[in-house]
Amino acid sequence: FTAQDVEFVVKVFGTKLGTEDCLVKLLADEDSRDQILDDEKLFHALLEHRGCLQVSSRFYFYVLVRHVFDRSGLNDRAVADYVAEVLAAFSESNRSRCVLPEQINPLEYFFEMVAALQTADERTRFKLRLHIGNRSLFMTGIFPDRIRERAERRGFPGLRYYEELGRTHYRMAGEHRLAQRYNLEGILITLSERFETTRRALNDI
Repeated sequence: FTAQDVEFVVKVFGTKLGTEDCLVKLLADEDSRDQILDDEKLFHALLEHRGCLQVSSRFYFYVLVRHVFDRSGLNDRAVADYVAEVLAAFSESNRSRCVLPEQINPLEYFFEMVAALQTADERTRFKLRLHIGNRSLFMTGIFPDRIRERAERRGFPGLRYYEELGRTHYRMAGEHRLAQRYNLEGILITLSERFETTRRALNDI
């Protein structure tokens, strides 16, 4: 949490949660933090706030993702946290690019990323599969209408193509030994198995 995140929560709940110092202690406790972040009042405050929101992108996306996931039966907080981080990353162009080691230009297209898997080392293959999964989820979750329009008018691949692409590479990344090292195995396998449910939940955002 940033100081601005804490300040926003204090404004939303007022004296209900005590002073700012008290709130910081509550947020440090896992159970209390989850109850605060899941509160409908906080969710609506983010949506209905007038003017520029002075909160971190991670805080903003987590509350929104957690809410729509919960309505879709995706109750794993770790998955919501991961997807919120993906949205926060892809909201910044420099973090959304697929740049390989010792390569100046980022990979722009999926076919380039898939081709790069053939010659990449083990760690780079893992990162490539993560990026393919993340980008597929971002595109189908946030821009489904754009995918449909391009498929209908220009013959580009449709939603099913990107769903299968994301599902496949999340599964392969989840089976990689580095997924266990970074505690991502369960998250990536869940995203693979429930990719369509996940992207439809993001469509609600």
